[in-house]
Amino acid sequence: MSGGVDSSVAAALLREQGYDVIGVMLRLWSEPPPSLMGGAVEQATNRCCSVEAVTDAAAVADRLGIPFYAIDAGAPFKRHVVDAWIDAYASGLTPNPCIACNRHIRFGFLLDFARSLGASHLATGHYARIRVAADGLFELWRGVDGGKDQSYVLSVLGQADLGRVLLPVGEFTKAQVRALAAERGLPSASRADSQDLCFVADGDYRKFLGRHAPEVLRPGPIVDTRGRQVGAHAGLAHYTIGQRSGLGIGGGEPRYVIALDVAHNALIVGTRDELGSTTFRAGSINWIAGSPPADEFDAYVQIRYRAPAVPARVVLQGGRTPAIVQVQAPLRDVTPGQAAVFYLDDRCLGGGLILRGQAEREG
Repeated sequence: MSGGVDSSVAAALLREQGYDVIGVMLRLWSEPPPSLMGGAVEQATNRCCSVEAVTDAAAVADRLGIPFYAIDAGAPFKRHVVDAWIDAYASGLTPNPCIACNRHIRFGFLLDFARSLGASHLATGHYARIRVAADGLFELWRGVDGGKDQSYVLSVLGQADLGRVLLPVGEFTKAQVRALAAERGLPSASRADSQDLCFVADGDYRKFLGRHAPEVLRPGPIVDTRGRQVGAHAGLAHYTIGQRSGLGIGGGEPRYVIALDVAHNALIVGTRDELGSTTFRAGSINWIAGSPPADEFDAYVQIRYRAPAVPARVVLQGGRTPAIVQVQAPLRDVTPGQAAVFYLDDRCLGGGLILRGQAEREG
C-alpha cells in the first residue's frame, strides 16, 4: 500500500471478496532534502513513503479493518534501484528505475516478506491483468485502461511471480477506480498520482547525478555523424536519444541526438533523416512463459513506457538472446538502457533491455 488510490482500492476489493488482507508499505531510500544534505540517510523522505503517504495508507487500512505494516526496504532499494540507475547513466545508458524496482523490490523483497507472513499472494495496484491459459501457464495482459496500462514495467515477471500475484484494479479504468474509492469513503480517493523519480529530493535528476556521480556531467564535444565538432555539451547525462532542444547548436538544419559516445565523452548529433533505427538489439530478455514463442516471430514492440507499440519481427539465434528486432519504419527514440517489451495484441510476452550497437549506427 502506497497510500494512493490504486493500492487502496485493490485492498478494499480483496477485502470484499473475502480475502484476509494485510497492508504493507515499503520505506524506500531517498537522498536527504537540500537543507539536510549533510545529514544522515535516515532523514531522507521518499515521495512513495512520505509522512503523508504513510498517514493515508494507515487511514485506509484502519477504515478497512486490516493490519498495516511499514517495512524498511531502504538498503535493497538503494543497491538494486538507485545505485544501478547511477551506474547506467555513468555507462551512457538511459535506465528505467521502475522496472528495476519491480524486479528486485516489489516482486522480490516485498514478495519474500509476504511469504514470510504466510501470505498466499501479493496484491498491488498496478493496471494490468493476469490470466491462466489453457495449458496452465500464467499470462500477463494489458490493463483495461490503455492510458494507465502498466504491463510494460511488469514485463520482468515470470511464472513463479504471476502465480502469487493479484492485480485487482487491472479490470477497471482509472476513473472507475476513483469512483470505487469515493463510494467506499477511502481517504485516498482524490489523491494525485505520483509522477517524478521518487528518490530524488528536489526532483532534478541531473543535479542528483551531479552530487552522486559528477563524472557523468563532464563537458565534452558535440560531433556530427561525420566526426566534425559542431558544439559542446554540458555532460552526457543531460541528453537522450532523439532530443532536439537544449543542444545549443544554432543555424542550419535542426539536429537531434543520435548517440552518446561514452568512450570519448562525445555527444553525436544528426539530421532528422539520420535519426531512427529499423533494427536494434535487446538483451537480458525475460520471457513470461519461460521461453520465447519461437526463434523467429512477429509481435508488437514498445520501446518506452508511454510509446505506442509497433509491429516488429523478432529474431533470436537458436532461441538465445540478444534478440534482433526489426521494425518497418524507423523508430526515432530507440534508447539503450530502456526496455523493449513484446506483445501479441494485448498479451505481454516479456521484455529486455535495448543494447548499444545497431540501434546507434543505423539510420
